[in-house]
Amino acid sequence: MKKKGRKPRRKQNLPKVIAPVEEEPAAVKNAPHTFVIRRGERCSSVGRLSRDFRRMMEPFTASNLRERRINKVKDFVQLSGFFHVSHMCVFSLTPQTLSLKVIRMPKGPTLTFKVHQYSLAKDVISKARKQYVDEDCFKTAPLVILNSFSGEGMHLKLMASTFQNMFPPINLSTVKLSTLKRCVLLSYNPVSKLIDLRHYSVTLVPVNLNRGVKKIVTRNIPNLGRFEDIADFVEKGHLLSESELDDEDAHVVLPQNLKRGNLADNQSSLRLHEIGPRITMRLMKIEDDLMTGEVLYHDYIAKSAIEVEAIRKKRAQLRKLKEQRKKNQEDNQKKKERQKEEHRAKTSGQGGKGTAAGQIGETDRQLLKDAEEAVGDISDEDDREYYREEIGNNPDEELFESARGGNRKRPFIPKGSNYSLKPKKPRMDRRKEFEEDDRLARQDSKKRSGKGGDQKGGKFNRRKGSTTKNDYQGKSKYNQGGRKGGKGGNMRNGGPKSGKKFKSSKRK
Repeated sequence: MKKKGRKPRRKQNLPKVIAPVEEEPAAVKNAPHTFVIRRGERCSSVGRLSRDFRRMMEPFTASNLRERRINKVKDFVQLSGFFHVSHMCVFSLTPQTLSLKVIRMPKGPTLTFKVHQYSLAKDVISKARKQYVDEDCFKTAPLVILNSFSGEGMHLKLMASTFQNMFPPINLSTVKLSTLKRCVLLSYNPVSKLIDLRHYSVTLVPVNLNRGVKKIVTRNIPNLGRFEDIADFVEKGHLLSESELDDEDAHVVLPQNLKRGNLADNQSSLRLHEIGPRITMRLMKIEDDLMTGEVLYHDYIAKSAIEVEAIRKKRAQLRKLKEQRKKNQEDNQKKKERQKEEHRAKTSGQGGKGTAAGQIGETDRQLLKDAEEAVGDISDEDDREYYREEIGNNPDEELFESARGGNRKRPFIPKGSNYSLKPKKPRMDRRKEFEEDDRLARQDSKKRSGKGGDQKGGKFNRRKGSTTKNDYQGKSKYNQGGRKGGKGGNMRNGGPKSGKKFKSSKRK
């Protein structure tokens, strides 16, 4: 039975359906977004640190942003407007130090920090006595807390405003406490000028409750196999161990109802669980523009007012030259485009002075006229007269017969075909010439072989047993292989002795 083959599937041209694009709400669109990238030398720990920093900035950051060495900072700046990015954090590693640059998009300022110490999130969690990580807390933005940023100096105010603007603002009258599950702490030390960055997860535990009830409310139910009834567990709850003591300073009164027994107008204990990363850094300089502007503040380099003014003038001059160069490039580009259009109009016959579309201009007419004058009228009589003057005789009729048929119609050749009017070269079949050469060569060889013999007809017509000197000429066996004084007699020049019968001697 013949096996049925598969029928080919025909591709159906289904109508394209454009998916509806849902617009983001105004709160999400206006919230500050960040890019976190790394530059410089490659290091696995620095890459891990940048990913932990992205996780800290969630949800308003590009968590899965892929960066390559070929990407420039300018590429991310161009994309910042489309993705509503307001800040960009760049970790740059050099053989000497690790730096963090916080850039306000798209035109600065740029704050450069030198990283003195850092710890990854996995190391911080592994060293904690009681590990606590809640994945749901990363769905909302963290609460930023600033400490000791109220000192003198414009650089402190600029740092404080930059860190605050990196996170979405909080409206105290409309905020929900259930969304505040994380906090970022930035503490400034005015003596050492170091900034400590910490990242915590926030939890609430009800206070003034029996330990057994507290465990049930907080969903930390222990093993109840030792108790006969739930009442025994509640009454003997004081016998259970408490892993963490309550601090009275951490007790707060909640204005809203929360989950897990945290009710409004009741006290709850506020607990912080560090989830990393840790960064200790120091401000080095502040630039006006995007990483290449005027230096507004430097930590250890101070310049006088005269030097600052000279640098400003030099920058203004360079900026002016750059703008002028850019303008010249644009003008040259426009000029080239205009010249191309004019040249295209001249060559195609479209446009130009006094020439309408589809008409021949004065320049083309002059060219056609010169070509006609150069060619002239060609006739057979001129050729015949030239022949008589040069040779002195009348030409043959067959000599100019091909010129008479020059007015024949040429065949129509379709456009794009490979047909040519040139005559093809005749195929050279030289097989007969080769056969004739072989026949003549065989005859010559027969004649040469028959010249040296005494009998006619060559060596093939001789009698059996008769030999001549030429029969053995050119054979090394008979020229040099014979022995003197042997049975065959003395040999001279490879031939036998006249009058005696020659016998070859075999070598042993």
